[in-house]
Amino acid sequence: MLKRVLYFVIAALLSTNIFSQAPAQDTIFLMNGHVVAQKVIDTLLGAVTILNPQKPLHKINYELEQLYMVKFSNGHKRFYYQQDSTINNWFTRNEMWMFMKGETDARKGFKAKGSLIGAGVAGVIGGMTGTFWAPVLPYAYMALVGIPKVKIRHETISNPIYIESDAYILGYERVARHKRRIQAVIGGTVGLAVGFSLYGLLHQYYPETINIGFSR
Repeated sequence: MLKRVLYFVIAALLSTNIFSQAPAQDTIFLMNGHVVAQKVIDTLLGAVTILNPQKPLHKINYELEQLYMVKFSNGHKRFYYQQDSTINNWFTRNEMWMFMKGETDARKGFKAKGSLIGAGVAGVIGGMTGTFWAPVLPYAYMALVGIPKVKIRHETISNPIYIESDAYILGYERVARHKRRIQAVIGGTVGLAVGFSLYGLLHQYYPETINIGFSR
């Protein structure tokens, strides 16, 4: 019995040692707000190189302008972003960090359902006219959807302190407005298709006193 216990302890120690020798991951912080956890294999020739997680025989190269920082597994940090107005890097390093945090939170938490529904309704109305000008209404909606102020909901903020930073708000708004436009394009296109379909089915029942096409 004692031998079995001894063997079990030795096996547990060996397995722990094996797992502890697994290659540590580095963390790459990109300028678009994305974070990549992967072992860096090269930092030469103006790029940071990693192995593609989906295709281990292929490499992924991140150009220096794509990088904010690389945090290596030993705790060392190497910053690639620096404030330089000549290349439109207006933010300080800390401000850019907050800007990226805003982008990340908006990417995860902001929902542009209103833009999707609004553009969809505009598309249906435009399509039901059955005219050449049908796309004007939904696509005008798409063009204007980025103008209204973005409401930042507290449940989408990863840290309440961030909202005190103007750079964070700018980053959040940038992604939120982009998501609005994307959802508006989807909703408007689907709405147009539905509207034209309804026109094909129902236009014969339209009141004759209403001219929904081009008069001749």
